[in-house]
Amino acid sequence: MNVFENFKNLFVEIWQQGIAGINFTQIGIGIVIFLLFLLLRGLLSNFILKRLQNYVAKTSNKFDDALVKASTGPVKFLPIVLGIFVASSYMEFDGKMLSFVDNINRSLITILIFWLIHQIVEPLTYLIRRVEELLSKDLLNWVVKANKILIIFFGFAATLDIWGIKIAPIIAGLGLFGVAVALGAQDLFKNLISGVLVLVEKRFKIGDWIYVEGIIEGIVERIGFRSTVIRKFDKSIATIPNASFAENAVVNISETTNWRISWIITLQYNSTIDQLKNIREQIEKYIVSSEDFKKGDDTEHAVRIDKFSDSSIDLYVRCFTVTNEWIEWLKVKERLAVEVKKIVEGNGASFAFPSTSIYVEKN
Repeated sequence: MNVFENFKNLFVEIWQQGIAGINFTQIGIGIVIFLLFLLLRGLLSNFILKRLQNYVAKTSNKFDDALVKASTGPVKFLPIVLGIFVASSYMEFDGKMLSFVDNINRSLITILIFWLIHQIVEPLTYLIRRVEELLSKDLLNWVVKANKILIIFFGFAATLDIWGIKIAPIIAGLGLFGVAVALGAQDLFKNLISGVLVLVEKRFKIGDWIYVEGIIEGIVERIGFRSTVIRKFDKSIATIPNASFAENAVVNISETTNWRISWIITLQYNSTIDQLKNIREQIEKYIVSSEDFKKGDDTEHAVRIDKFSDSSIDLYVRCFTVTNEWIEWLKVKERLAVEVKKIVEGNGASFAFPSTSIYVEKN
């Protein structure tokens, strides 16, 4: 009987001693409390989200709707934080264990706060949509991403500080490392700065047709931190460093208000003065009467006898189309070309082409 009595006493002693001075009864109750919060997590988070959604449904702006949607993750994490906090509060820790558990609770609450801030950064852009008039949408996306990275960094630093790990020496070390990296990555930073300048100056945006002489022509598909992705007209993809756009003239063809047709029509030297006048007047009349071409002081057309070239009399034709769509512009050019040929041939004249006269001297 003494053996069983001793076992009972030892069992009770170990049970009361527990782990880190906390008896198993408290540990069991603490686990039950945490599991209860874990089981009720969906119910609690859905209740909070539902109340918030009902509240924001009464307003007409999209900001609060986006805010509630963005906070879904942190709200679902909240019952876990509460469960650990309530369970640990019930258990009577002492000494180092109390400090350890307190740091865990502080860390979880810090993570929750910075996670919430991280999530609401993007919805905050609804409040600064007017800034897009000064900046570009792509630059705003960059700002959002940069802020998110900073929030993660500060959240990480705040969590380390809770555990007594000072962030200042780490930053100083990273600073020295950054100087070394910067010396070896000048082109990278050059491209990064160029990318920001491209967005600030609004040289082009996604979907624009751009042309950089000797470098690229195509449709912008993505503007990145270091480079820009462009879809060429043969459907291949080109990745161009942003420095190329800062150092060279960029022609944004998509921003063209009215596309220009500029031709030199070469006529034979045996064309009479009447033929030249009639051809000029009829081409001009067609341009003026056609709805294909823009009329106005800023898009003034010109049809003039320009100069005497080596093999031709040159007629200069310049006009601006109403359309700025590529395919339609080609159709307008085609109609004008057909009309010019009809007019030239209808007046009995002919087009000139480069020719060389050879004189043979007989002895």
